[in-house]
Amino acid sequence: MRSIDLLDWDDLRVFLDVARTGNLSQTSRRLRIDHSTVSRRISQLEQALGSGVFERTRSGFKLNDLGRRLLPHAEAVESAVLRVRSEVDDTEPEAAGTVRLATMEGIASLYLASRAALLKEAAPHITLELVTSPQLIHVNRREADLFLSFFKPPGQGLISKKIGSFQLGLYASPNYLDRRGMPAAVADLGDHDFITYIEDLIQVDTVRWLDEVVRNPRVVMHSSSMIAQRNAAIGGLGIVLLPRFAVHETTPLVPVLPGHAFTTREIWTSFHQDLQFSARIRTVSDFLARQIQIDMSAGIL
Repeated sequence: MRSIDLLDWDDLRVFLDVARTGNLSQTSRRLRIDHSTVSRRISQLEQALGSGVFERTRSGFKLNDLGRRLLPHAEAVESAVLRVRSEVDDTEPEAAGTVRLATMEGIASLYLASRAALLKEAAPHITLELVTSPQLIHVNRREADLFLSFFKPPGQGLISKKIGSFQLGLYASPNYLDRRGMPAAVADLGDHDFITYIEDLIQVDTVRWLDEVVRNPRVVMHSSSMIAQRNAAIGGLGIVLLPRFAVHETTPLVPVLPGHAFTTREIWTSFHQDLQFSARIRTVSDFLARQIQIDMSAGIL
């Protein structure tokens, strides 16, 4: 029986998240509600509509025809709610609330995390959620509030801005260079061992950076983790191509052919257009742009 007057925003909010994740447990974790509440919300929505909105499969929940037709309307309601939240944010004397920032593991762990205290000092009422992911994060699907990437992400409804760039160079441990010798020219790199990403697990093409610097490198280790690659190089396994931000004064790695074997990447921030007037989003995105410019000038990036 259809009871459309019983349609509830909380039911639509759960519907949107399940549509994006395809999984009740993931939605439960993301929305911080228990699994039974997620299931109940979906049931209430389907009762209000008088029909199911998902196909239950072994791999998860998939939208059926009604669900696909409902999706853009639910997203429009979500956008309206977010605009209301932005208006409320702007009435606060200071930016406040939680901002979920998603980015790659390397820049999150080896650069952004060490600057979280600076953000807290600049915006004491903002709580940062730093999410690491090896793949494209869709802020237009509300997977995060803000996405920091090495490229301009595709998608409708996004506001993207290039806020800087960083340089990548070759590094090796003194132990490795004592054993194998320091390359005198780019041509000598063919005689050396390298550490890089696992080709078939690369989900963001911009990290295919070693091939831009070394032709046909002899790879002795692959890892999906930049931190693991760095630590393997510190242990003396081989040469690794790393962003400058991943190597500090205390890191026991030596530059290899600086100024001759390197590449660069851009840094972009992106958020959904519905959040463009949110004080908390503006505060974090402005902080990132300002801090990255400072660190570029200091030679950290």
